Amino acid sequence: MAATILVVEDEPAIQELVACNLELAGHRTLRADSAEQALRMVRDELPDLIVLDWMLPGINGIEFARRLRSDKRTQTVPLIMLTARAEEQDKLAGLETGADDYITKPFSPRELNARVKAVLRRRSPEATDDVIEVTGLNLDPASHRVTGNGTSLPLGPTEFRLLHFFMTHAERVYSRVQLLDQVWGDHVFVEERTVDVHIRRLRKALEPSGHDALIQTVRSSGYRFSVN
Repeated sequence: MAATILVVEDEPAIQELVACNLELAGHRTLRADSAEQALRMVRDELPDLIVLDWMLPGINGIEFARRLRSDKRTQTVPLIMLTARAEEQDKLAGLETGADDYITKPFSPRELNARVKAVLRRRSPEATDDVIEVTGLNLDPASHRVTGNGTSLPLGPTEFRLLHFFMTHAERVYSRVQLLDQVWGDHVFVEERTVDVHIRRLRKALEPSGHDALIQTVRSSGYRFSVN
């Protein structure tokens, strides 16, 4: 499943190289030349991951990372720092601000894509194309297919995203508001009860294989995907 990745880089050639390679890997990219522009873009749309240059004009990458980590809305967005600084103390400084990984320039497109995939798998598993299987329920993000015990289970796009999120975040309870933010997007304004409607549709779609029971209602809290 394609991720939305914000590339914050002031050197046009490097920005183009990074963005084009991420797009070739199937991702959607947003581009910013400065931290100030990136902050405005993040307010409008929360990306799945940010590739951030350390040396930026104005607010530098380290300060930008600190601002993201101090804001509840953005504190969990994965960050990969790009820099020409190769000293260990510089790497530690980047990681201590909350960066998930650190790539030293020059780097190969293959290394970049591998690091992006690894960070997404670790921090945002719902943004990867990894096939997921739980007790006979199989979801393939690349082909957009779901099967239960070998039986095809047709799902609408929202139900598919909802199931993908649940399967990659099993055993945790999510409120309606959290599900709206994670599945619909934090800038999509719909009624909380919309979640209930799609939960009902998802359960109905999973009924033929008996996997509807995996979607559990937790009274006064929200919903949970659980095999227990």
